[in-house]
Amino acid sequence: MRLGIDGMLPSDPRDITEEHLRAVRDLKLTGIGCRAAAAELFSITPAECDTLKARLRAAEIDLVQFALSFGECLFDPEPAVRDRLIELIGRGIEVGRSLDASFVLIRTGSLNPAGSYSPDPANHSPQARERLISTLRQVADKAEAEGVTVVIETHLLTLMDSPESNRDILAAVGSDRLAVVMDYVNHFQTMHQVFNSADRLNHIFDVMGPISGVGHCKDLIVDSGLTLHLVEKMPGRGQLDLVTALQRWEGQYPNGYMLLEHLADKDYAEAAANTHAILAAARISVH
Repeated sequence: MRLGIDGMLPSDPRDITEEHLRAVRDLKLTGIGCRAAAAELFSITPAECDTLKARLRAAEIDLVQFALSFGECLFDPEPAVRDRLIELIGRGIEVGRSLDASFVLIRTGSLNPAGSYSPDPANHSPQARERLISTLRQVADKAEAEGVTVVIETHLLTLMDSPESNRDILAAVGSDRLAVVMDYVNHFQTMHQVFNSADRLNHIFDVMGPISGVGHCKDLIVDSGLTLHLVEKMPGRGQLDLVTALQRWEGQYPNGYMLLEHLADKDYAEAAANTHAILAAARISVH
C-alpha cells in the first residue's frame, strides 16, 4: 500500500512549495491531499496547475486527493442552492483533472446550519435521500465526462451514515466515477464496536471496501463522560485494531493510499512513525 498526508500544507494549493513537499518526503510519505475553497476554484489557471504538477513530479509525490471546501448541502431543499453547488463541484472536477489528482473529494453537507458534519433529523428523510441521489447523479455525469473519480467523505452524523447507506446510495446513482472515502473511524457507532473493533472494521471493509477510492488512517478511543464520547486519535494512540484495518486495505487496494489527517503540523512526524511501525508489524510493505 501507499501512505500519504492531508496536512502540513497551505490552504491554497498554489502556495505549495518545494519546501512543503520535502517535509512530507522526510516523513517517508509519498502522497498528499490538498484543498481549495469555493471562492478560489474559478481563479485557478492551467499554468498554475502545471506549476504544481511540476513540483510534485520533482519531489516524486502523488496528488492523491483534491478536496473541495464548501458549506452548502447537496440535498438542500432549494433548487437554486443545489444548482450553484453542482456548478461549483463541476469546476472543482475540472481543476482536479488539470492537476492530475487521483480523486476529487466532496462532502454531502447537512441541513443543520452549524456545519456539514452537524446532525439534523431532516437529513434522514426520504425526500433528502432523493435529492442527494439526484445531485450526485449530476456530479457523476460531470466526473464521467472529465474522466475523474469523485469520492464522498461520509460520516455517521450525515445522511450517508453507515456502510450500508453508502453502498445503497452509490448503487442508486450507478456510476463507476463515484466512490466513498474509506474513513473507517467515521462509522463506529457504539462503545462495544470500539472495544471489539476487529469485528466492526471487517464489516466496514466488507461493505465499503468495494466502493472506496482513498483511505484515511486514524485511530479512535471511547472517552469518559455521562454520554457516549468517541474521540479521534492519531494512529497508535487509540483503541482500534489498526493491524486489521491496514491489512484489509492492503488486501483490497495494494496500490491504494491511506492519508494521515486531522492533526497539528507538529504531530504528523509521530503519526507517520507510528503508522510505519504498525505496517511493519502487520508485514505490509509501503511503496
